[in-house]
Amino acid sequence: MTTDDLPAGYGVRLPDGIRARYVPGINGMRMHVLEAGYESPGRPCLLLLHGFPELAYSWRKVMVPLAEAGYHVIAPDQRGYGRTTGWDGAYDTDLGAYRLPNLVRDAMALVYAFGYRSVHAVIGHDFGSPVAAWASLIRPDVFRSVALMSAPAGGPPPMPFDTLAQGLPAPAPDIHAALAALPRPRKHYQWYYATREANEHMWHAPQGVHDFLRAYYHHKSADWPENRPYRLAGWTAGELAKMPTYYVMDLDQDMAQTVAPHMPSRAQIEACRWLPDEDLAVYSGEYGRIGFQGGLQWYRVMTGPQTIAELQLYSGRTIDTPSCFIAGRSDWGVYQRPGDFEKMQSSVCTNMKGCHLLDGAGHWVQQEQPEETVEALLDFLGG
Repeated sequence: MTTDDLPAGYGVRLPDGIRARYVPGINGMRMHVLEAGYESPGRPCLLLLHGFPELAYSWRKVMVPLAEAGYHVIAPDQRGYGRTTGWDGAYDTDLGAYRLPNLVRDAMALVYAFGYRSVHAVIGHDFGSPVAAWASLIRPDVFRSVALMSAPAGGPPPMPFDTLAQGLPAPAPDIHAALAALPRPRKHYQWYYATREANEHMWHAPQGVHDFLRAYYHHKSADWPENRPYRLAGWTAGELAKMPTYYVMDLDQDMAQTVAPHMPSRAQIEACRWLPDEDLAVYSGEYGRIGFQGGLQWYRVMTGPQTIAELQLYSGRTIDTPSCFIAGRSDWGVYQRPGDFEKMQSSVCTNMKGCHLLDGAGHWVQQEQPEETVEALLDFLGG
């Protein structure tokens, strides 16, 4: 069976009220989509965008409650993920398709395919959050409100200004050299994810994909008791090194090695109600089949110097649609880019309606605390 022959739905029984389907012709792809609230035409649409290493399946716990509130809820496997096909996962490929404006085009093409000229809200988690933010910034007429989850919006990179009078800005310090020079040498996970070796390290981890993902998800969740995040003073090696090693890694470790010591016990796994083994098997099955490179392409683009130049075109632009932010209180993602959480609320989003840090959740907020996530979303959507 080829990838294009795989049935929609990951080969598992989806929660009642959710169906899976393929949507062809989406910016050169056949997109795999989960949807809820599809029975009644004319409903306002919500578009849900997952992050890394996740799938549309990550929204399974919130889709039906949102549909029951009157919405048509659409959650795709994004470019590079799951059962969506038509993307190039080769390391040496042209990465143009993974640039943020094209990821926004993916989202817009999907919305149009369903017959919507606009959506009531675009909701993004983790790496889906910047896609949602940029969708709302670039096309606010299509993406009429935005909910950002776990990754605050830092806004467009600034264009150097008044340089004739004040001179050119000084080059930024080499953060990677500074991290490597610490007494405990470190490296930033995003630049590690951009390396050729990262996919192989995770896809063929010594512990296997299933146990790698179990340890990774556990390590970033509220179940790991050392996730007690706080604001960092700035983008310096000393401050960044205060974060857990899943964000600022030991220099000589890959990601599989980084999370292996934090593998939960069998008793902890059996007690994990937010991600039982049968649900985890959906992720390990998909990533075991295709690897991680599709999602890693996003990091390669975002860490490349050309991205700053491209996005400087939007320098000074703000997100003016109604906006909200939701994350787990135990999520270091809120503070991993020092200053972004505060800047999002003060200047990037000019119509911020709420900012929610939910107790009992780490990075996987809509899975760890789905009821509270739905409550926060419906409060925002109804406002």
